[in-house]
Amino acid sequence: MTVLVLGDQLSRRFGPLADRPDDRVVMIESRDFLRRLPYHPHKPTLVFSAMRHFRDALREAGRTVDYHREETFEDGFESHFERHPDDDLVTMTPASHGGTERLRTLIERHGGTLATVPDERFLCAPATFDEWTDGPPYRHESFYRSMRRETGYLMDGDDPVGGEWNYDEQNRETPPDDWEPPAVPTFEPDETTRRVQSWVRDHFDGGYEQAPYGGDWADPEPFRWPVTRQQAVGALDAFVEDRLTDFGAYQDAMVESEWAMAHSLLSTSLNLGLLGPAEVVERAIEAYETGDAPLHSVEGFVRQVIGWREFVRHVYRREMPELATANQLGASEDLPEFFWTGETDMACLDAAIDGVRKRGYAHHIERLMLLSNFSLLLGVEPAQLNRWFHAGYVDAFHWVTTPNVVEMGLYGSGAFATKPYAASANYVDRMSDHCSDCPYYKTKTTGERACPFNALYWDFLDRNESQLRSNHRMGLVYSHLDDKDDDQLTAIRERADELRTRAADSEL
Repeated sequence: MTVLVLGDQLSRRFGPLADRPDDRVVMIESRDFLRRLPYHPHKPTLVFSAMRHFRDALREAGRTVDYHREETFEDGFESHFERHPDDDLVTMTPASHGGTERLRTLIERHGGTLATVPDERFLCAPATFDEWTDGPPYRHESFYRSMRRETGYLMDGDDPVGGEWNYDEQNRETPPDDWEPPAVPTFEPDETTRRVQSWVRDHFDGGYEQAPYGGDWADPEPFRWPVTRQQAVGALDAFVEDRLTDFGAYQDAMVESEWAMAHSLLSTSLNLGLLGPAEVVERAIEAYETGDAPLHSVEGFVRQVIGWREFVRHVYRREMPELATANQLGASEDLPEFFWTGETDMACLDAAIDGVRKRGYAHHIERLMLLSNFSLLLGVEPAQLNRWFHAGYVDAFHWVTTPNVVEMGLYGSGAFATKPYAASANYVDRMSDHCSDCPYYKTKTTGERACPFNALYWDFLDRNESQLRSNHRMGLVYSHLDDKDDDQLTAIRERADELRTRAADSEL
């Protein structure tokens, strides 16, 4: 039997690689992957470099690894079965919807068989989640508590450590002016990574012809992400030792000059399998237990990993394929061109989009409350924003972006979001320093240079009233909408129409 290792299953600690230490390994590096979307150049560099390093580590450990660089997965399997006719393959169940069926079809077409085993990159098994839920709608807080009880993480018997299940109220601070975030861990590309970078540059000939509007991702910053198990552990060490203390308080804050803040920057390593959820959570909890990190920071990180990450994985598993095209609000606007080109005067969007263009990264609150919030208010079709996230972010996989963008960000399906995460400039000003240097006025709703978030916010509530007013979590904001007279509403609608036209023309 041969162990098939996919590009996001790079771990020897679990799965068939651990269970079958003497079996041959096959890996396929498919160029077709690059043509599906106009990916940020750091994305294929990350995945292919991590795969090649993993291949080399397996070979150094004495494993036989057949590594195929082919145009498509089918070409890779054809090469494999020419050497090993009628081979039986085993892999961890792919996280992407339909992945198992697609692989099995290709393998059986060439005379082989495919067996799958549970994906141990996650802590919650499908059967466990299915037994827990009666959804949809799924409720994250309930799931998170069940995971705490199941794992025993941050538990004192049957009760949460500290007496509270979450400390969100302590995790919404903005840093003082003299705060200096810890240094961002960076990992210098070695020869393997440099060869991948060169291949990516040559493949795209200096630009991304697939990108809409003939745009590209600009000249990105140097590649910085971990591509080996050793580097990933180093990134974990750096987070726990240098960043975890401040992570909690400032995790929702946005500072224009500080793209990483105190975030963990571990999502790429987790999503590739270089790190596992248990080890990162247990390291954080150890820091709390030894007095090296506050409870609110550690709990917030634990909630992200064993709560949210596990939760969206299973929502995706259960709600696909409908989730990918869900659009319960009937949003129909195209994603503005400036998401690809970065050409906007809005300071907050400019900073977030610039981060994606330079690094393939922006932290979670920029993703939700700037990029997704703006798209929600504008009325962007969810699938278009999902495509952009999937293409632009180095840590993006379809199982990650689809529930986060389509549902959480754009309220597309009602699978778990209890309300749309819509906010005006007031939120952006409270949680960031963007408004102080923005040419738009945060306090104005209509008129010249009024912040687009304001008119679009009220217009969003107005045009979706039939679907949202009955939501008990929306009562207060609709009472404020009711306070606006006819002249104000007319001005808001006209301003929103103008903004949609300007967004379509990339003139915001």
